[in-house]
Amino acid sequence: MIAELVRLAEAGRREKNWKRWGPYLSERQWGTVREDYSAEGDCWAYFPHDHARSRAYRWGEDGLMGICDREGRLCFAPAFWNGRDPILKERLFGLSGPEGNHGEDVKEYYYYLDSTPTYAYLKALYKYPQAAFPYALLVDENHRRGRDQPEFELEDTGIFEEGRYFDILIEYAKAAPDDLLIRITAANRGPERAPLFLLPTLWFRNTWSWGREGEGYWPKPRISRTGDTTLVAEHASLGKFRLEAEGAAQLLFTENETDMERVFGVESPGPYVKDAFHAFLIEGRADSVNPRGEGTKAAAVYRMELEPGASAGIQLRLCADDGGDSAPLDAGQVFQQRQREADEYYAIRLRKCTSDASRRIARQASAGLLWSKQFYYYSVEQWLEGDPTQPAPPPGRELGRNHDWKHLYNRDVISMPDNWEFPWYAAWDLAFHMIPFARLDPDFAKEQLVLLLREWYMRPNGQSPAYEFAFGDVNPPVHAWACWRVYKITGQRGGRDRVFLGRVFQKLLINFTWWVNRKDVAGQNIFSGGFLGLDNIGVFDRSQPLPGNLVLEQADGTAWMAFYCLTMLSMALELAREDPAYEDVASKFFEHFVAIASATNTLGGTGLWNEADGFYYDQLRMDGTTFPMRVRSAVGLLPLIAAEVLDEDVIAALPGFCKRLAWFLDNRKDLGRQISYMEQDNSAGHKHRLLAIPSRERLLRTLRYMLDENEFLSPYGIRSLSKFHQDHPYILETDGSNRKVDYEPAESTTALFGGNSNWRGPIWFPLNYLWIEALERYHHFYGDNLRVECPTGSGRMLNLKEVAGELMSRLAHIFLPGDDGRAPWQGESRYAQDPHWRDLVLFHEYFNADTGRGLGASHQTGWTSLVIRCLEDMARRKS
Repeated sequence: MIAELVRLAEAGRREKNWKRWGPYLSERQWGTVREDYSAEGDCWAYFPHDHARSRAYRWGEDGLMGICDREGRLCFAPAFWNGRDPILKERLFGLSGPEGNHGEDVKEYYYYLDSTPTYAYLKALYKYPQAAFPYALLVDENHRRGRDQPEFELEDTGIFEEGRYFDILIEYAKAAPDDLLIRITAANRGPERAPLFLLPTLWFRNTWSWGREGEGYWPKPRISRTGDTTLVAEHASLGKFRLEAEGAAQLLFTENETDMERVFGVESPGPYVKDAFHAFLIEGRADSVNPRGEGTKAAAVYRMELEPGASAGIQLRLCADDGGDSAPLDAGQVFQQRQREADEYYAIRLRKCTSDASRRIARQASAGLLWSKQFYYYSVEQWLEGDPTQPAPPPGRELGRNHDWKHLYNRDVISMPDNWEFPWYAAWDLAFHMIPFARLDPDFAKEQLVLLLREWYMRPNGQSPAYEFAFGDVNPPVHAWACWRVYKITGQRGGRDRVFLGRVFQKLLINFTWWVNRKDVAGQNIFSGGFLGLDNIGVFDRSQPLPGNLVLEQADGTAWMAFYCLTMLSMALELAREDPAYEDVASKFFEHFVAIASATNTLGGTGLWNEADGFYYDQLRMDGTTFPMRVRSAVGLLPLIAAEVLDEDVIAALPGFCKRLAWFLDNRKDLGRQISYMEQDNSAGHKHRLLAIPSRERLLRTLRYMLDENEFLSPYGIRSLSKFHQDHPYILETDGSNRKVDYEPAESTTALFGGNSNWRGPIWFPLNYLWIEALERYHHFYGDNLRVECPTGSGRMLNLKEVAGELMSRLAHIFLPGDDGRAPWQGESRYAQDPHWRDLVLFHEYFNADTGRGLGASHQTGWTSLVIRCLEDMARRKS
């Protein structure tokens, strides 16, 4: 038996709590909406990085590649000091949204190298400079640069020259669910002897300073000394735990409470505050720590002097304390065993990756996905009210951000887009995360999808929360697709989890109804009203009201709803196999899809389709006049994803649905001219029916754009905006001003929607993945009867499954090293040459469409881990 699969099964049956401890500690809690109690709603200014070392957090904690229990009560993370930094390195540094020339951005180098789903083994790497960290230089230079210039990174400062940094490897291994071994190894990569202080730190999240009682508000816990190198942590609900820090020079104690004098200029209630270890080590203030050896935050101190090329390490043990002496462990043996078990687990999970490079990339992608689960706590009602022992909230707060989400109560471990840049869940990101998660940890994937549909997340009217900056914003409705895909991935036909499918289907019905009632205001099955995840893709900020009396009819909004309809139809048909009551619901979604598809193609003559150009466009309606906004973007390619192939045998087995279907086939034949409407394929004796927005002709015309290297087809996937607009920008004159959309393959040069993401050219994995799946569905129906030029104009004819494979290959090559050892995502950097960087991989938010270089959030492994399937497909086609 594979040991990790055994642990997953034990956790799933609740026999052993293997997932109680994990990397659930955020990389950034400062600058979040949860911590913002300002009058203006400026979370970056209210709680900046400069406050983080001194100010107690209200809703969470952060640390440098640390761990905590699944309720975020007891936290552990290492801290470092190189003898030169002005600040104890307890957390990662980065620029706030207003400070960066392209929005918020972490300015550190760290890598999630390995993880198993139960966190029986974890490994991460942090590159810590030996010179003083250039905080001011990073802030000043990025502030000086405009949006037309690249971001100024830590590497650009020259701080890593001559290898003058430490590689610090942090590993965790579980001997038992409540018995964790910790190993921290530092290596001097520089040419000179260098000092390093290690401070493994244990602390309790502050739940006692707010004057509240009830769930999550326990009596003040305590950490105390027992012996020269051992800490005991006692908590009302967690119990008693012990941290053994053998070889520590000393133990330090303080309270996890705000340094009021430093932050607010008033006297602190007590002498021992959150930033005491910084004051003790860097400022030399011996009186900053508690001499009695107790508090709510404690650290062991280790001092090293490392020769050039030398390494040294420490080992600790965090385990439940039952009052007796813990049994001795051979730590080295436990680490070896857990590493071997991790290898065995991934040998099974990643067996389709056949090359060393693809296995390494896929394993780090899996690790990043697993490291990005975070304890997330946010009660909107309590946040709006303020706390009894804290200053009263500013006037008007009760009508401020998220005020209409008072029911929302999140206190869960949730998959995050990026633990630093986006340390809060985003609904559509999470949906994509669950596709790779379905293979790593099927139970977790299903639990997350159910969680976001629960009544303490979803509003009573059916709206799902988007993200904490604006829960009421509109993300693309991909949750149903994720549920359907996870259902199919996590079981074989006949043995799938129908309880899960039925459970999510009921809640999705409510959500679908919200979409129809709120986003199709005119009742014409043309949808609008939101940015739909594609931040700056259009002429307008689509999350804001349009100027004047303009109305935007969105091709992507309408396509998303058609896609949603078809997914719900497939789910209803599956459930109807055992429960005839679902046949009526299936008929409803079939008819609703036909109505949306018909409107997309025919409303007002040609709907959102432009016959002259052969492309789908957003349309702008003003004073009864409608005209297309002729921007060739991902918006116009999204109608292609609304396609589903139905098996005739399934339809025939459902008499109620079959009867209604027959009526439509006899009475609505007009629809077939504009959409792929129930066309029948009799090839090879199999009967299938296709439901899709584009007819065969329109599919072919749209694919000519998609597969044209002068339009959408990049060497690295499908662009989010056609390269055509590089020389032919789209300009709209409205409201006395010109608005322009042009091709920008890298970072955005506009501040539209914050400016920290760019959908005007770059490659994005989530949409590419949906297009790939759609092409595979079209091929399932058309087979070799439909072949297209790929690339357009090349004379190379491929069926649509082969086209999907070509796209996956291009996406995979973003990460695969070439003959020179360089992978496109790296850009021009030290990764290709330096052996201490060469095998490290970052999974960025999006990618330069012309070079493949990684952009945006650097650890957005969630949806970029979809590359695993691309790597597997490449291996399959080569075998």
